[in-house]
Amino acid sequence: MTRRGSLGLAGLAAGLAIAPGVANAATKAAKGPSKQTPAFKTKIDFKDPEWTRDTYVRIDADIDPTKEKCGWLKGKAYGVRPNEPVRPLFGVEGFSFTRTKRLEDGSYRRMLREIVFYRDLETGELLKTWHNPYTNETVKVVPIANDPFNFTIGALAPEPPSYGGMNKDKPPRKPFLQDWEFGPEGTMILRSDIDMQYPNALTPDKWVRESSGPMNRVSEHFIYTVKRADVENPKLTHIPHIGAWSRITPWLPWMLMGQAEGHVNYFTHFQTIPEGEKGLPADLVAAARAMDEKWLHAPTEDYGPSLSSLENYVREQTPAPVPEGWSPPKPPATPKALQRGGQ
Repeated sequence: MTRRGSLGLAGLAAGLAIAPGVANAATKAAKGPSKQTPAFKTKIDFKDPEWTRDTYVRIDADIDPTKEKCGWLKGKAYGVRPNEPVRPLFGVEGFSFTRTKRLEDGSYRRMLREIVFYRDLETGELLKTWHNPYTNETVKVVPIANDPFNFTIGALAPEPPSYGGMNKDKPPRKPFLQDWEFGPEGTMILRSDIDMQYPNALTPDKWVRESSGPMNRVSEHFIYTVKRADVENPKLTHIPHIGAWSRITPWLPWMLMGQAEGHVNYFTHFQTIPEGEKGLPADLVAAARAMDEKWLHAPTEDYGPSLSSLENYVREQTPAPVPEGWSPPKPPATPKALQRGGQ
């Protein structure tokens, strides 16, 4: 996921032309911006922070405040431990609805709700419980449900998320320039990465089975593929795209792994869904609606705080009982031949 060659960019370029709904996005958006849409830059300039700002807003959301953008992702999550192969754990599928609000200084407030469910790898059914192969027990599955997850997109690079004050990292503010390059067949490729380590809201003394330790280390990587013609089109307030998202994260709290050695890797693909709710899988829509109708709409106002799934877990869940004598599962031992330095 970190190398351009591993994505098969020629395939992505071809896929952009035929991905479900993506072709329709340009047609629908060709009606043009609404009267409330602010002016935005379309002349490509990788060294212009204002072009970067406007283009990223058009990709991540819709620069027209009267419209909401629906995004969808699908993939798998894998367990990684020493001395054993990487193990597929469950499917990952979810969606988000996003809206923007123009601020007085020319930046944009991106306002989002997102929800992600997990699927059984064999049946494809949405999971309510899951058999953990590492602990040999059945656990309750907790979807990712973030309401809201907002941040400001301006001419200066966005600050890292604070996660309710847990992340205190404040790097120097720099002009907002992103990692863009031109791809094959009239495409453009955007890469965006974020690497963080901050105090864990799931403190190990209280959340014995849920907490991965006192610190939470997360790395996320995004690769977007768009059409150059769409980027340069002044009638498109949203730029349709397809892409790939990967995430390296500690064991999910509901897996009840405690401070076991290892971690989870997410590997997914994503795209714009121009039809909104109607373009999403019916079982995802039904599951989200059963939780709350709000998950099928973008926020209309800015509110907060914006929390990660870990901070939300602390607010909404209770610590699991700790059986007497329980200890975190251990990976297989290093083979004796390797312990002796053999091959």
